[in-house]
Amino acid sequence: MIVVGIDPHKKTHTAVAVDGATGAKVGTLTVKARTKGHERLLSWARSFEADLVFAVEDCRHVSGNLQRFLLARGERTKPVPPKLMAGARRGARTRGKSDPIDARAVAQAALRHPELPEAHLAGIERDIRLLLDHREDLVAERTRMQNRLRWHLHDLDPTSAFPPEAWTATCDSVAPWLTSGR
Repeated sequence: MIVVGIDPHKKTHTAVAVDGATGAKVGTLTVKARTKGHERLLSWARSFEADLVFAVEDCRHVSGNLQRFLLARGERTKPVPPKLMAGARRGARTRGKSDPIDARAVAQAALRHPELPEAHLAGIERDIRLLLDHREDLVAERTRMQNRLRWHLHDLDPTSAFPPEAWTATCDSVAPWLTSGR
C-alpha cells in the first residue's frame, strides 16, 4: 500500500508518496492546484501500481476541489486534521521549502492513526456518480446540437422564428413549423 500525503495550498499541492509498510518516502511531486494539476498528481500516484490512499491535510477551503476530484475518480481519501502533524513538522524542519516535509507528515499521521475516517465512492455510489456524469455529458451534447441547428436554420432563413417549445418537442410536433413556412 502507498499513502500519498498531500500538503494543499491555494496555488499548489505538494504530495509525498510513502510506503505503507515501512514509512519510507517513495516519491515527491508538486502540482498546480487546478484540474490539470490534479490529473497529473493522480497519474503520478497511479504509476506506483499499488493500493493507494490519499491522506490530505484537512483544510477544506483549500483542499476541497482536490478531494472532490479524487473521490469522483474512485480514489480513497483520508482527511487528516492539522493537529496530528504538529510534532512531526517541528522535528523535521530543515532549511528550505517545507511543503514536502509537511506532506510527508500528513502521510505519516494517516499511517499512525488508522482510525481516521476514509471517504470513498464504492459500489452503488460510484455507479450512480458515473451514470450522472454520463447524463450530464448527454445533456451538454444535446444543447450543443440544438444551438448548432438554430444557427444553421438562421443562416437558411434569418426571418424564421421557432417557438422555444420546438426545441424540446418531438419530431411530429415540430413538423408543422417546418412545413408551414413560418
